[in-house]
Amino acid sequence: MIEATHRKTIVVVSGGTSCEREISLQSGAAVARALRHRGHLVSEVDPETTPFDSLRWSDIRLAFLALHGAGGEDGGPQAFLESRGIPYTGSGPRESQLAFSKTATKQVLVQAGIPTPPWQVIAHTQSTHSLHDLAGRLGYPLMVKPDQQGSSLGVSLVTSPESLISACELAFSLGPVALLEQAILGDEWTVGLLDDRPLPPIRIAGFGQVFDFHAKYHSEEIRYLFDSDPGGMSDRVSGVARAACLAVGTRGVARVDLMVDCFGRPFVLEINTIPGFTDHSLVPKAAAHAGLSFDALCQWCVDAALGHFEQRRAA
Repeated sequence: MIEATHRKTIVVVSGGTSCEREISLQSGAAVARALRHRGHLVSEVDPETTPFDSLRWSDIRLAFLALHGAGGEDGGPQAFLESRGIPYTGSGPRESQLAFSKTATKQVLVQAGIPTPPWQVIAHTQSTHSLHDLAGRLGYPLMVKPDQQGSSLGVSLVTSPESLISACELAFSLGPVALLEQAILGDEWTVGLLDDRPLPPIRIAGFGQVFDFHAKYHSEEIRYLFDSDPGGMSDRVSGVARAACLAVGTRGVARVDLMVDCFGRPFVLEINTIPGFTDHSLVPKAAAHAGLSFDALCQWCVDAALGHFEQRRAA
């Protein structure tokens, strides 16, 4: 328990209106429980029912952002909180907006010399002929992904031209811009980071061809493996993940998803600035493997957010 004189109200923000609303509510509920266990005064806010501008921010010490997807990871809440001078967890507005766009992230990664699969940007206004032409330049198999979605929503593996258009239509149902990405066939890894410190990497197995929304949240076959091989692949993916976050400028907790091909080369797929935060999500799993309990992880987020706020104010 912390001293009563230091207890300040923390608002845990979750829910919202994105396709990831239900996962976000689960994250928010888990975070709120953990912070209460640590002795904090906590209130829970869902922006779908309680708009930000209706809150009395003068009574709030910090906002713990557990909003996944659009309206959470895209920089909007972060910009609002900065305008009110309220500390908040996670990355800043610009960095959040950048990481939320897969194509913008890739452009930064390429400039920084960090490997990411080759891609082509596509728009819902493009003709069928144009889509087939771009896909042919990349070659099959390829991935079709919405530019701005999380939890692998709208993602398809396309192995031949016959299934390309239906995959594009699925991606466009979640946004007007998508990308065709050269498929990297190999092992999927994920690395959580606390600021620039990587947590133990997780290799994901048992999901078939695509680690999609169903596999992430409903499959009982998925296995999350911690491969302890100092100097080997774990260190390699950790180094690439850290470099990716430094290039984008994330802070607080972030998670980098990667593929490792048959030659042992890691490729960054995307960066999540507000990853899942239930007690069975990937970053908490990695933190637990490193000896950091879920409650302690949530406390770290609070402490880091307050520290970053003080640094910005002093700058």
